[in-house]
Amino acid sequence: MNTYKLALGVAALSLLAAIALYLAGNAATAGPLLILFFAALGIGFRGYAVTKGFAYTMMIFAAVTTALNYPQYFVQVGDFRFATLITPLIQIIMFGMGTEMGLKDFAGVLKEPKGVLIGLIGHFTVMPLLGFSLAKMFGFPPEVAAGVVLIGSMPCGLASNVMSYLAGANLALSITLTAIATLIAPFMTPMWMKLLGGQFVEVDVLDMMWDITKMVVLPIGGGLIFNKFFKGKAAWLDKAMPLVSMFGIAFIITIITAAGRDNLMVIGPALILCAFIHNTGGYAFGYGIGRLLGLSERNARTIAIEVGMQNGGLASGLAKEMGKAATIGLAPAVFGPIMNITGSILASYWHKNPPVLTEAEIASDREVMLAGGHGHGH
Repeated sequence: MNTYKLALGVAALSLLAAIALYLAGNAATAGPLLILFFAALGIGFRGYAVTKGFAYTMMIFAAVTTALNYPQYFVQVGDFRFATLITPLIQIIMFGMGTEMGLKDFAGVLKEPKGVLIGLIGHFTVMPLLGFSLAKMFGFPPEVAAGVVLIGSMPCGLASNVMSYLAGANLALSITLTAIATLIAPFMTPMWMKLLGGQFVEVDVLDMMWDITKMVVLPIGGGLIFNKFFKGKAAWLDKAMPLVSMFGIAFIITIITAAGRDNLMVIGPALILCAFIHNTGGYAFGYGIGRLLGLSERNARTIAIEVGMQNGGLASGLAKEMGKAATIGLAPAVFGPIMNITGSILASYWHKNPPVLTEAEIASDREVMLAGGHGHGH
């Protein structure tokens, strides 16, 4: 019997046992079984093409369940608070993103100006406004509401490039959009946070501009320089960075979940629903507006993924820099895994229903292949 089937069997038994304990009023004992359920499911999922994309998200759920059950282990050890690791972890992740980029990714604007413009407008107008409207509608406590606005005001996340790749969308456009959105984030994100988030909490625009610059722009810049001079000379780094990023994001979510456990137990379900509406709303708007304004099917799919997926790690870092990881940080911690699940489902669906390519798209693909592809950790 193979390992993957065995893992799925363990997952099924753990879930049944956890439900039985829960119904018997023994919720505390059910915790470890739920952790085992998600971890075993993550391992089992890796064995099948259909579910492989969800393996990492299941591991994040295992980490979150661990943090909810044993928060004391993830808040601090002695005098050392784990939250202090959030910013350096994001800087490492962003440096890794920079090592995978070249200046041609920024120059991609010249090739797809219309797609980039539509993506940016969707990203930096619709998503913050939708976040603000949902925060009001759900009536969250002020600091949690500010967190919803914060995640809505983020640039595209790293995951959006992976999803675009899996969906057979336009990877070059996806990377260009992520690059440009990240570059203008130090201006756009604090502006929206002041306008909308400022209705819930105090926002210092200059502080936030500097936080985004030091967490995102400087590390990506360092990565770009590294790429320019050492590309191909550090194969171990190319292999390690995607793993470091995955671990880093999971760890950040775990720290914030532990810090905000008590708040999360109360408003978690509402926050999950809010995340789902915000996220799928972004996909629907991105795709709809793309098609409406004459983009090809493939480019419209790219815009959908880019508009719908935010950089949850950066939002977590900003919440921590504001000294409110346990409240403002909750929305990013919940939205992150939800985006990965919906993104994976959408990417899988589109992967099975490939777009009909135009002549220009076929030619452009050929160019990318001849240039040796992008090598974005796939």
